[in-house]
Amino acid sequence: MKKNRGRTGRKRRRKHLQSFMNGVNSSHKLEYIKLKKWLKDRGFEDSNLRPAEFWDTGRGLMTTKALQAGELVISLPEKCLLTTATVLSSSLGEYIKKWKPPVSPLLALCTFLIAEKHAADKSLWKPYLDVLPKTYTCPVCMEQEVVSLLPEPLRKKAWEQRTTVHELYVSSKAFFSSLKPLFAENIETVFNYSTLEWAWCTVNTRTVYMKHTQRECFSLEPDVYALAPYLDLLNHSPSVQVKAAFNEQTRSYEIRTNTQCKKYEEVFICYGPHDNQRLLLEYGFVTTDNPHSSVYVSSDTLLRYFPPLDNQRNAKLSILRNHDFLQNLTFGWDGPSWRLLTALKLLNLREDEFTCWKRTLLGDVISATNEEQTLNVTEKICHFLIEETQHVLLQISHLKRDKDNLKDHLALVEALRLEDLKILQKSAEILCNLKNATT
Repeated sequence: MKKNRGRTGRKRRRKHLQSFMNGVNSSHKLEYIKLKKWLKDRGFEDSNLRPAEFWDTGRGLMTTKALQAGELVISLPEKCLLTTATVLSSSLGEYIKKWKPPVSPLLALCTFLIAEKHAADKSLWKPYLDVLPKTYTCPVCMEQEVVSLLPEPLRKKAWEQRTTVHELYVSSKAFFSSLKPLFAENIETVFNYSTLEWAWCTVNTRTVYMKHTQRECFSLEPDVYALAPYLDLLNHSPSVQVKAAFNEQTRSYEIRTNTQCKKYEEVFICYGPHDNQRLLLEYGFVTTDNPHSSVYVSSDTLLRYFPPLDNQRNAKLSILRNHDFLQNLTFGWDGPSWRLLTALKLLNLREDEFTCWKRTLLGDVISATNEEQTLNVTEKICHFLIEETQHVLLQISHLKRDKDNLKDHLALVEALRLEDLKILQKSAEILCNLKNATT
């Protein structure tokens, strides 16, 4: 009998350990209990999904039963969705309808989120607002010294993103002022840059695509957003396939999985075939071993290894620019991309080969010398990017030690750069093998 009890105890411990490895159930937390009750009141039927904390992805949803391909994962009734229709039916509606020029659907949603968050306990959306992130990790929220550590193309997009949000804030001040009758407080304390940045990130990172009829009270930007409480706890994985759309028959937003999922495992959806730079820019996270990830080569890096005295240098650059061969030049898990090699082949054409530039862009082999020089330069660029990445990783490790307030953002940039390093090292290996095969 004792032996059996011991075996049962071991089984129980093993089961507990297994559940911890999969994820720790969080459905007992008050914020989730309130959210589930709120959703139930709006017609949501309890699914097999439970909020949980996972060691690698953080907050997410686990399934309490095995899911088969084609199975419905979640169905969220229209009443649970936060859309521009929600905004128009609120006290903001009359102000939006009479404001000229019309506000964008995005600004309408941001304004609603800020107003409801400010309303706190009086907000009908409080149970949802309470589970939204308090802060975000998108580059738009990062300090300048962290943004400067991002790879060059992403750094540029991060500044563009910051400019977009800042311009939205400046251009919206007059509209925010028109809402004064709705608030007892000074309007600038309710609608400031910080609250708009939070609302913009909430919409940008958490909305699902849902097309709405164009309304005259909004500007002509597409009205395609819907915030989906509970459903938006589902994390991204590049290796799963799902079908997600609003079902006109059931009037619900539905997600079906095309990938099997074991009991008590985290349920994932796929936000799209995005590389890590796009994931960090748009959603504020990166994934390890992302099959879609690439390391981008800037035109400055491309030209670093070409003699400035090449008489055809400007002509070659003009051809590459006109045929869109100075953008999206990458190293991936399978080595240098065809676009990168093609651009380098054209830049490596000798004077007597220059007339063959059209054949080069079509992928033809011009000469053995051109092929050899192209591989040599590609390898140099790869090693230059490896050294640059290692240098940035060293900077990050120093900053992590000295700047505790930046550690979360630095950890994300570090994860991105480590993934880049793995891709570049793999590419260096592939290039070495290619060179050996051609000699």
